[in-house]
Amino acid sequence: MSVALGSISVIAWIEEASAVITSEADHLTQLDAAIGDGDHGTNMTRGFEAVVQALQADTGSSPGKLLILAGRTLVGTVGGASGPLWGSALRSGGRVLGDQPTFDGRELTEVLAAALASIKDLGTASVGDKTMVDALEPAVDELRQRLSGGASVSDSLGGAVEAAEAGMRATIPLQARKGRASYLGERSIGHQDPGATSTALIIRALQKAVVGNT
Repeated sequence: MSVALGSISVIAWIEEASAVITSEADHLTQLDAAIGDGDHGTNMTRGFEAVVQALQADTGSSPGKLLILAGRTLVGTVGGASGPLWGSALRSGGRVLGDQPTFDGRELTEVLAAALASIKDLGTASVGDKTMVDALEPAVDELRQRLSGGASVSDSLGGAVEAAEAGMRATIPLQARKGRASYLGERSIGHQDPGATSTALIIRALQKAVVGNT
């Protein structure tokens, strides 16, 4: 059975992401303090709170337009690499949907695939570089594979969450090859990547939002 998702689903996703990032802000900051600038939790919290406010002030826009607004807001409020990366990702995903009022699981996969492509292009990162890509790419692949196999959107997103979290944990033994952490060389080994961690939280937030609004 096809599931129709809409603007309510997008808003619920962003609100859930903001809530979980806020609750995990200290953890994200601790992870970033080990191999980065120590501001990932603070930056992501501020950015997603701003996005929630922007979306709540926007009534009647299509899902795609809301994602573009979310991306634009993140670029304007989040410092470091996370703002440009997630901002570009959400804008690219929003452009996939255009002005259509609803979207289904297959189109959601294409939204996330476009977001992933944008992040990889802007950050020039691949799986294994110890970045957010290590969580996002497995999630997109798992979502597409499960949906293609006939699984429900809910079950497919559950699999995407598991894949994202496995990818997140897989960053621990890696040596960073991109971003601030790459300056540490071998000293980056043994630390979980904060960007992959917040990405896994955002995918889990998506799963919760979709399950709660279908």
